[in-house]
Amino acid sequence: MASMAPEALGALEESLMTQIETSADFVRGMVADDIKSGRFDGRVITRFPPEPNGYLHIGHAKSICLNFGLAAEFGGVCHLRFDDTNPTREEMEYVESIQEDVRWLGWDWGENLFYASDYFGQLYDYAVQLIEKGKAYVCDLGAAEIREYRGTLTAPGKESPYRDRSVEENLDLFRRMREGEFEEGSHVLRAKIDMVSPNLNLRDPVLYRILKETHHRTGDEWPIYPTYDFAHGQSDSIEHITHSVCTLEFENHRPLYDWLQEELGIYRSQQIEFARLNLTYTVMSKRRLMELVEGGYVNGWDDPRLPTISGLRRRGYTSAAIRDFCDRIGVARRDNTVEIALLEHTLRDDLNKKAPRVMGVLDPLKVVIENYPEGETEQIISANNPEDNTAGNRNVPFSRTVYIEKDDFREVPPPKFYRLSPGREVRLKDAFYITCTGVVKDETTGEVIELRCTYDPETYGGTSADGRKVRGTSQWVSAEHAIDAEVRIYDHLFMKEDPDDVADGGDFKDNLNPDSLKVLKSCKLEQSVKDAKPGARFQFLRTGYFCVDKDSTPEAPIFNRTVALRDTWGRMDKARSRG
Repeated sequence: MASMAPEALGALEESLMTQIETSADFVRGMVADDIKSGRFDGRVITRFPPEPNGYLHIGHAKSICLNFGLAAEFGGVCHLRFDDTNPTREEMEYVESIQEDVRWLGWDWGENLFYASDYFGQLYDYAVQLIEKGKAYVCDLGAAEIREYRGTLTAPGKESPYRDRSVEENLDLFRRMREGEFEEGSHVLRAKIDMVSPNLNLRDPVLYRILKETHHRTGDEWPIYPTYDFAHGQSDSIEHITHSVCTLEFENHRPLYDWLQEELGIYRSQQIEFARLNLTYTVMSKRRLMELVEGGYVNGWDDPRLPTISGLRRRGYTSAAIRDFCDRIGVARRDNTVEIALLEHTLRDDLNKKAPRVMGVLDPLKVVIENYPEGETEQIISANNPEDNTAGNRNVPFSRTVYIEKDDFREVPPPKFYRLSPGREVRLKDAFYITCTGVVKDETTGEVIELRCTYDPETYGGTSADGRKVRGTSQWVSAEHAIDAEVRIYDHLFMKEDPDDVADGGDFKDNLNPDSLKVLKSCKLEQSVKDAKPGARFQFLRTGYFCVDKDSTPEAPIFNRTVALRDTWGRMDKARSRG
């Protein structure tokens, strides 16, 4: 991506610092206060409750780290519970992917794996209890009519004509719903609360609907299913969840959450809301992610351009970096948008310490060193990771013909270009100084296709015995020993920080970045990566961090660029420390 103007960098710095300074973790404070006061008898039981209707994304990672982290910090437990109450959208594929993602992030639910479908019988009994108390009724209005009767934020709702049915009639109708007697959409069970409440969620919300769909766990046993609002709070109660931590959009649902538990006289959990994670250049909605996947705009849920955990993992992100990122941004009360530069900076911090250094040439230009002996090979000693004293060294073969990056040569060098050009001497990383003595061009196009050079054998290791200095250093790969590889260069999926910034009549897909993926087919890599397994990560010197793709094979290696070396956030951080 193009470098940012100073004024843009200043705005970015101010935005990032504001995010960090306002992200005090109030949730941990509330839990600590509850323990101190003896509420819940000092217990901490949290839960991560995903709906198995899609793959998890980094916003879910924030919730995972918060819920499991709270339990770990305060000596409690965290449940993994699937809120599987909508069989029209749920699949075992999603259940399995969610479990894989949570484990990969480093968390373990142990024996505490649950499903809302485990409680369908108990939830049905709870609904009967509400009917018997006169707090729920069967309504024959259709979905559109229910919305119309509900009213608006400025206009009160009006009562259903079926609201005053007798308890006996409601029990009979609800039993017949359970037995599958009625068609979908003909009846629903609604709570009887207050149709003029300023909170729309209390205007007789739907608790059960008829869905004659096969459930991925219970099969065709149930023709009716509880809504999320009904199943969620009661499942929390059944599991004796102490702190039900959820995102801010559920704040207006909390009165209903509390009302249901109070009316049922069951265990009372505490719902706490926090701001969801939003990232620049990214969409964080399952619906939109599914639209991108099913529309073929990306290559599946684990496409490395997506913010899904599986996509980030395939791209080369580490679980440690994601956990660190979630810790850095903290937990805020109000919605905000975090710059993706901070996520990338956190990843670089982690990979810089862990990733072995190798040399790779993504756009190769052949260099023949004419005074190097033909047929000879020698081993150049190169450090595996200067940031890790225990990483050791490796031998890199050097020969008469090597490849360098095309961008490291200019026939007519512009000002401040310090790399190779005719008559100029540069350093090959850890090897020798070379001087360009000739250029070979394609006779048809005039393109430079080969360089002729000489080397100074007294400069082994990249230093000169006579003390002369060169300003340019190039990575290189021996042509005889190079590994041919496909390299995929990923960029932001969207061209704008806010994908919703579109003209009237447009949608977020109008801002898709046509250059979010570039595939380079003729890359040359040093032979040390030959046997690297899928998931292995490296820093290609001067280029970026790369990961072996899951579809890579020894015969056809594929590397994904995880992140470039350029670090906007890191540069700002250094500037702040100097100031």
